[in-house]
Amino acid sequence: MLRRKIYDSFLEWKKKRRDQQFKKCLLVKGARQVGKSFIIREFGKNEYKSFVSIDFFRQPALKTIFDGELTSDEILKRITANVRDFTLVPGETLIFLDEIQRCGQARTAVKFLAEDTRFDVIASGSLMGLTYGEDDDDGVEIPESIPVGYETQLTMYSLDFEEFLWACGHGADAIDILRTYYASGETIPEAIHHQYAALFREFMVVGGMPESVADFTEHQDFNRVDKIQNDILATYRDDISKHAKGREKQLVRMCYDAVPKQLAKELKKFQYSTVERGQTRRKYGGSIQWLKDSQIVNACYNIREPFLPLMANANEEQFKLYINDTGLLCCMYGFETKRAILNDTIRGNARGGIYENIISECLVKRGHALYYFKPDSEHEIEFLIEKNGGVVPVEVKSGNNPTPSLNQFIRDFSPSHVYKLTGGRNGCVGAKMTLPHYFVMFI
Repeated sequence: MLRRKIYDSFLEWKKKRRDQQFKKCLLVKGARQVGKSFIIREFGKNEYKSFVSIDFFRQPALKTIFDGELTSDEILKRITANVRDFTLVPGETLIFLDEIQRCGQARTAVKFLAEDTRFDVIASGSLMGLTYGEDDDDGVEIPESIPVGYETQLTMYSLDFEEFLWACGHGADAIDILRTYYASGETIPEAIHHQYAALFREFMVVGGMPESVADFTEHQDFNRVDKIQNDILATYRDDISKHAKGREKQLVRMCYDAVPKQLAKELKKFQYSTVERGQTRRKYGGSIQWLKDSQIVNACYNIREPFLPLMANANEEQFKLYINDTGLLCCMYGFETKRAILNDTIRGNARGGIYENIISECLVKRGHALYYFKPDSEHEIEFLIEKNGGVVPVEVKSGNNPTPSLNQFIRDFSPSHVYKLTGGRNGCVGAKMTLPHYFVMFI
């Protein structure tokens, strides 16, 4: 089984349910194919004496469990009437409601289930980031009541670089050595640097989708990974056809396919005209929102002023889009681009766009919202994050180029520290920390 960090969050939630009578269920959200259902089932089987999974997509008849009175006692009684071999073990029972968007009454019932601490409930589903009005799937049911205050929502992503290293056999001790170099500022030895720079390029190509990573660690075959990634991309496009409304089906697909093209040109903001000549936000704004809500892209907003809180200074009309998993982005570009990345021979604007995408992905998985700063036509900081009570610039260089924009930012705003991510080794001059790309997993 692939080790996932979100498992520890599940354990913390379970402990709060036991120790503090914490009256909230878990709702796990995230893009398709990131492993939500698998890891929840593993958690249920490993950490509870009694576990039941109710999948409303594969078992639509089980919706009847939530017909009628929605007290926890009645729901439990109807579960035992419909599911064989289920026994309630007080304090050691997990009920998993999968594809919960297909049973509106189940979503409503979460409020009442959360209050009963004899058992725990985790819910999950596909495209849960969409509001109910945005989803055109006839199988999605609108609940009578959203259980506000009775859910703890967690967002799950594909594997991050640290999880990828675990999967490849690099244990905590090896990663702690890297963390020591990051924290101390001591220059990482060249041999270690080359090893992890190559692994990071493999991560860029393989990506973090669990099926891709599991297959790669077993077979070490990039062609097999490519097939899996193409299947995932086909699933994403099928989702657009099934879940986007009306004409949005075509528009969302066009916007999604435009993202790799724009990254390859290193455009300074998303340009609707590259989707369709002469078009504007009026036509495609809803499609962009659908992509964001489905979590298959990450949005990064331009900041008017680099001051806290960044969200208050964001210009929502100026943004960039990044693909949620860089392995999928590389698959969109094709085999030769993947080979050039692995061999570190890729050149041109596409190189910069791909490295921006992987850094954006890693920052999101570290819990950072994405912002950038472009005060004029000559300067741009790829990312700004909130960290240690301040605004921290993160400049991304695919090689080890000069940083005039970062230097200007330091002169203008005197930040306590800044990050320059490059293909080289680490070093520190004043407030500027130069780090290899793979150190982003510690930022």
